[in-house]
Amino acid sequence: MAEKTFVSGYAALIGRPNVGKSTLMNRVLDIKLSIVTPKPQTTRHRVLGIYNEEHSQIIFLDTPGLLTPRYKLHEIMVKTVWTAVEDADVILYMIDAENRSHEKDFALLSSLTSVNKPVLLIINKSDAIGKENLLPIIQAYQDAMNFTEIIPISALHGDGVELVIECIRSHLPEMPPYYPPDVLTEQPERFFVAEIIREKIFQKYKDEIPYSTTVSIEEFKERDENKDYIRATIYVERSSQKGILIGKKGAALKSLGRIARSDIESFLEREVYLDLHVSVKDKWRFRDGSLKDLGYK
Repeated sequence: MAEKTFVSGYAALIGRPNVGKSTLMNRVLDIKLSIVTPKPQTTRHRVLGIYNEEHSQIIFLDTPGLLTPRYKLHEIMVKTVWTAVEDADVILYMIDAENRSHEKDFALLSSLTSVNKPVLLIINKSDAIGKENLLPIIQAYQDAMNFTEIIPISALHGDGVELVIECIRSHLPEMPPYYPPDVLTEQPERFFVAEIIREKIFQKYKDEIPYSTTVSIEEFKERDENKDYIRATIYVERSSQKGILIGKKGAALKSLGRIARSDIESFLEREVYLDLHVSVKDKWRFRDGSLKDLGYK
């Protein structure tokens, strides 16, 4: 009997904000790598997650949501998406079945018509709308673009996810694995610690505050006998935002630190001492130099 070949490659998850890309990758990997909140534009970086099987390795690229840029950070986020498309062997264009307006998706799909690689349409939350409402959506997207496959799923509940994996695998090139089988991601621990803190800001604060903040890990000391020491700075754009983040007598920042520390310890599987600070970096989202300093370029 001939030995079964090994396939390996990259699968880019792209789509508009808040359609469930991060939820799908987390579901596939069975671990929370990408932060998830109900607010759009939560993901800002490309997050790489590696799914290993006996005869295949799928490297998922979770990307920011596609949007019309309003400032420099948005421009970088959109560029990140199209770089992932260039790097990928398979593209997963994801939509939300509950979204009643698909015109923006149809406009974005025109950018994929010249891509010479498999493009899968992943219809998330398909379980929430009923088959009679799902079929017209499938037909409309079939008319808009010649997708390699169209797969209805529920990323949250896992319905259809195995079919997505099978379909990606069938389109990957015959290649040895890019990463060792025990590697889950290429990003360092401090990246995910910063992302966890940023997720808690999105969950805890309202209005523009989450979008005006970014997190920088200034110090990360692993200790054999004591808790790991992590010093993180939350940057905001205005002094008034700093006051809101800190709260009266520091109560809001202490509360943020408690909930962030709990998730950080679960992720790292060890205890940490989280030392949070807040600093103002004026209009950092709009300035190339600030974005570069904060790791966005």
